[in-house]
Amino acid sequence: MTTYTICIFTGNTIGLLNRITIIFTRRRINIESLTVSETERKGVSRFTIVIRHESRDEVEKIVRQIRKIVEVLAVFGYLNDEIVFNEIALFKISTPLGSKPLDVETINKLHKAWVVYWGLDYVVIEKTGNETEIFAFFEYLRQYEILEFVRSGRVAVGKTEKGLVEYLPEAEWAYYL
Repeated sequence: MTTYTICIFTGNTIGLLNRITIIFTRRRINIESLTVSETERKGVSRFTIVIRHESRDEVEKIVRQIRKIVEVLAVFGYLNDEIVFNEIALFKISTPLGSKPLDVETINKLHKAWVVYWGLDYVVIEKTGNETEIFAFFEYLRQYEILEFVRSGRVAVGKTEKGLVEYLPEAEWAYYL
């Protein structure tokens, strides 16, 4: 199966997430990752959806169907080599007195992860990277007691000279300062 990243630019509207995700549900396609955030233009949201599928034609049909939603301003579909992407993960690790001490130097230098919170009995470690890097770090941390693990969805930008918002319809856009 091939991994596809679909970037959707929309107006910020109630119920829009449901209308977009139902397109995948009807075609029985699982969404592997979903991230939604506001862009640098006020009132414009960006959905980054990751799916795995065998047929590029099916993915292109989905992109065309999403374009038909009124609030959708633009839709782009990408393969992994056409984008720069990352995820973030947080690990809560138990560190009670008398337990195996954390090797912070290895965590920082080898895994490029950072302790972002020190509690009395636990620490929270942040790791950014792709899915493979995050799960390799997860395997390293199994030598300690992992209390919690959470991973964000993918964030991505295209490997184009322009930002994707440059492809949005002409309008008077308000920007954040």
